[in-house]
Amino acid sequence: QVQLVESGGGLVQAGGSLRLSCAASGRTFSTYAMGWFRQAPGKEREFVSVISWSGNSIYYADSVKGRFTISRDNAKNTVYLQMNSLKPEDTAVYYCATGKYPVVNGKMYDYWGQGTQVTVSS
Repeated sequence: QVQLVESGGGLVQAGGSLRLSCAASGRTFSTYAMGWFRQAPGKEREFVSVISWSGNSIYYADSVKGRFTISRDNAKNTVYLQMNSLKPEDTAVYYCATGKYPVVNGKMYDYWGQGTQVTVSS
C-alpha cells in the first residue's frame, strides 16, 4: 500500500516562504519520480514541479520558476518543495504524487497524497 503524506502548508503573507514535505511509504521511493501539483478553488489541477528518482532531472512550471525549489532525500523517503516569494495566486491545495517518469502530465502519476492547504494573504 503506497502512502504519500504532505505537510508544511499554512497561512503566510505575500513575500513569505513555506516548505512543504511529502513522506512516502509502501514503494521503493528512490526509483520513482516525485511531483508536486496544486489546485486552486474553481480551477483545474496544475503541475508545479517534478524531480526524477536520481534528482538529475527537475522541471518547474513557468509560474513558479525562480521562486520554488524541489528536492528529495531518498534516505528519508521524502520530497520537499521550498516556496519563496509567495504570491496570493499561489494559494491552493498542494498535492504530491509519484510516478515512473518525471513528467508534467498528472495522469501519468499513479499515487497521490491527500493534499495540504497553502494560503497566501496579500
